[in-house]
Amino acid sequence: MASLEDYDEFGNYIGADLGSDDDEEEMLQSEYQQPVQEQTTLEGYDDEPAPAQDGALMEVDEPISNAIVLHEDKQYYPSAEDVYGPGVETLVQEEDAQPLSEPIVAPIKVRKWTIEEKDMPQTRFDKGFLLNMMSFPEMIRNVAVVGHLHHGKTALMDMLVFETHKLIWDADKPTRYTDTHVLSRQREISIKSSAMSFILSTTAGKSHLVHMIDTPGHVNFVDEVASSMRLVDGVVLVVDVVEGMMVNTEAIIRHALQENIKITLVVNKIDRLILELRIPPADAFYKIKHTIEEINTFISNINPDPDLRLSPESGNVAFASTDMGWCFTLRSFAQMYADTYGSLDVLQFANRLWGDIYFNTETRKFTRKPVDADQPRTFVHFVLSPLYKLYSHVLSEETDDLKETLAELNITLKPVMYKMDVRPLLKAVLDQFFGPATGLADMIVEHIPSPVDGAPAKVEGTYTGPLTSDVVAPMKTCDPQGPVMVQITKLYHTTDAQSFRAFGRVMSGTLRKDSVVKVLGEGYSPEDEEDMLKTTVEEMWISEARYFIPTDEVPAGNLVLIGGVDASITKTATIASADIDEDLYIFRPIKHMTESVLKIAIEPIAPSELPKMLSGLRSINKSYPLAATKVEESGEHVLIGPGELYLDCVMHDLRKLFSEIEIKVSDPVTKFCETVLETSALKCYADTPNKKNRLTMIAEPLERGIAEDLERGRVTMQMTPKERGTFFQEKYQWDLLASRSIWAFGPDEGGPNILLDDTLPSQVDKKVLGTVKQHITQGFQWGAREGPLCDEPMRNVKFRILDASLAQEPIFRGGGQIVPTARRVCYSSFLMATPRLMEPIYYVEVQAPADCISAVYTVLARRRGHVTQDIPKAGSPLYTVKALIPVIDANGFETDLRTATQGQAFCLQTFDHWSVVPGDPTDTSIKLRPLEPASGQALARDLVLKTRRRKGLGDQIAVSKYLDDEFVLALSASGHADLLG
Repeated sequence: MASLEDYDEFGNYIGADLGSDDDEEEMLQSEYQQPVQEQTTLEGYDDEPAPAQDGALMEVDEPISNAIVLHEDKQYYPSAEDVYGPGVETLVQEEDAQPLSEPIVAPIKVRKWTIEEKDMPQTRFDKGFLLNMMSFPEMIRNVAVVGHLHHGKTALMDMLVFETHKLIWDADKPTRYTDTHVLSRQREISIKSSAMSFILSTTAGKSHLVHMIDTPGHVNFVDEVASSMRLVDGVVLVVDVVEGMMVNTEAIIRHALQENIKITLVVNKIDRLILELRIPPADAFYKIKHTIEEINTFISNINPDPDLRLSPESGNVAFASTDMGWCFTLRSFAQMYADTYGSLDVLQFANRLWGDIYFNTETRKFTRKPVDADQPRTFVHFVLSPLYKLYSHVLSEETDDLKETLAELNITLKPVMYKMDVRPLLKAVLDQFFGPATGLADMIVEHIPSPVDGAPAKVEGTYTGPLTSDVVAPMKTCDPQGPVMVQITKLYHTTDAQSFRAFGRVMSGTLRKDSVVKVLGEGYSPEDEEDMLKTTVEEMWISEARYFIPTDEVPAGNLVLIGGVDASITKTATIASADIDEDLYIFRPIKHMTESVLKIAIEPIAPSELPKMLSGLRSINKSYPLAATKVEESGEHVLIGPGELYLDCVMHDLRKLFSEIEIKVSDPVTKFCETVLETSALKCYADTPNKKNRLTMIAEPLERGIAEDLERGRVTMQMTPKERGTFFQEKYQWDLLASRSIWAFGPDEGGPNILLDDTLPSQVDKKVLGTVKQHITQGFQWGAREGPLCDEPMRNVKFRILDASLAQEPIFRGGGQIVPTARRVCYSSFLMATPRLMEPIYYVEVQAPADCISAVYTVLARRRGHVTQDIPKAGSPLYTVKALIPVIDANGFETDLRTATQGQAFCLQTFDHWSVVPGDPTDTSIKLRPLEPASGQALARDLVLKTRRRKGLGDQIAVSKYLDDEFVLALSASGHADLLG
């Protein structure tokens, strides 16, 4: 061993010799020879192992190997296969392959898109009692709560929820129990209709089962209202007493009358008159009366039937403040007096509480004439004055004085409650003063028919089959023993948004769990049974908004949620018992109050995610009644909806709920329509490709009003030719022959175009023409669906078949020959009749203070809009401005308006009508410059070209494309080449 002395101060070795290299080699050799000797001794052992001792395990020595192992082959740790066994998939994560913010093993994502109760909440009624009540249809009411935006519909539902459920009221934020959609909570408006079933007790103490549907109030979501109205027998119309009748209130009343549904009224937010407007009780009476009369005037303009009149003395008007949770009718208020003072004829007293009736305090008698000018009416004296006093005392008095005042009214509060904030204190006092809202239950029970009484009108109005059929009688009597028939109008997605539950009304029979049913879609008919699916009812629930009560059977007259039948349903459907043998028909698809006119084109940012987006679009189609999707010729996917907010909600659901992908969205554009202004300049004909048939037609505009009548279903192809003929003769003075020779309306069942057979029996063989009627109609429908200007639907056009020379042999006049020829001749006659483009127009209603009106005018003028009316709102400091604005110019209008008026103006836009765009869309002399807005007469040409380019069509719109060559040559020779465009 070398020591420190063997080295100098620089570290060089200066010690003794270390021996020669030969010695080292010898030493190494002796070391390496040793294992070889060991090995030879091992080989000398016997092959038989030594016998193991009893109870000891056999031990096997590992052979020791001193072979050289490379660094990369060394194994310091056991492999995944050694640890977990063979067959386990192992993942080697390369460094920096994904960001640190993203976990290597992502947690399981819980998809929760609706607000639901964890457990069944406690209710003041027994849930078993509710399920038993379903078997007594006379004790059931199906009601929709409808009204304008922010008029208090969801708050009305909350009031009933607190009455029937043991929940804690929060003074700071409204409960909004029926707003279960994530977006509804964020935006604080209802987006989806939501059903809830209650056991409500009337003033007499009789319990009824009320299936209520809370509906959205925004004009964009009236499709949800129409879907709910189809299932119910009556509506509770909620109207804010300060705002009165608004745009959506009008649309809802019109639709309810059209659907033949009973209307009852709740005049809501009465406390705004006390706390906000601070008007005296006498003026408050006038304001309330004015609001009710405004609605009655509107109803009588549509239907003058006196039975439809809403009046507090009839009992179909209630007064409420749903925010504070009270609601009363004249009778329930009179009952409060009777409970306090006893010996009072409630009905007689209630009848004297409304109108120009005065109470003389000295003689204690009611009179029609006031004793002096200041004498208040009975409603002010007995109802409004006590209410005003109650509010003012709670808001202004000291604790001791308030205790005395409340003691006179038999209201006792715990001492700690007097220390509360004003709002909860007021709520506590009013809860004791009014008690449960039995007045509302009275109104619903007395003025809305039960499913038994409402069934005949419902079936006659919605069932498309013959009313003599064996299926109809049980539906009209709401018979729980009859064949099962269920009308489905809405689909609700589950909490995880992976499947849908169908919501509908059992019209007859008893729907049972695990029963096999036929699901008939909107395209089903006895002739074409393609849109039919046999399936099993997997589950059924009674909807309670945030929780669901499971049930095994649901008798006729009830509303129900059904699981497991949604696969083939898109918008509405009919569910029928699988054992019904006779011809089945469907319930009529819903006619909506508005139209989808706003379009956006969408595509996934990652093209590989297109299948995900398409699957999401299918779910959107199910979830939103008015959303429509279309694939253009260019391959782009287009989403159509009634307005900006609607499409915004659709896009949120598409991105987050249904497809979970990033989606690119185009700027919004609109749907257009194509129309004509004059009769075709020439008779246009077209030969079939085999040159054996020829069709001749002309196009001309329809009279004003016909298109709207067709769309509203006032005249249909289901009517007999005689009924249809009478309608056109009486209303539009058509001659007998024309009115009875209507072949079809197009592009769909209630489309705004007409196809007429104007051929003469002396010139055309009507029997042969009858054989190709279906093919010509099909060609007309195809042409009307995609017009020649820019592939948009036609509107307001009447096509007349003037002549048809047809081959005698049926083989030469098949659909393949006739259909495209009929479409071609429709196009050529259309282009010869001064074609024009039509655009949708929004009706805009703006609420603003007087000093903002000029700003409203300015913003409208910038967007081709114009004001039709501006009037002060009676009894409030606001003005209502009514205006019209083209939909294509209305994008961002609301934001613009809010900016210009510092947020003081509030507007709502709803589709109103179609209007012709100024200018000739076929005028090639118009030169359009890029990036410059087109104005005046160039607008139609600009819109048509942009639409054609977007859809991948050429710029040229020439009638010669649809005419036969010989016709074109004949026209050119006669000097009419300018007609060819």
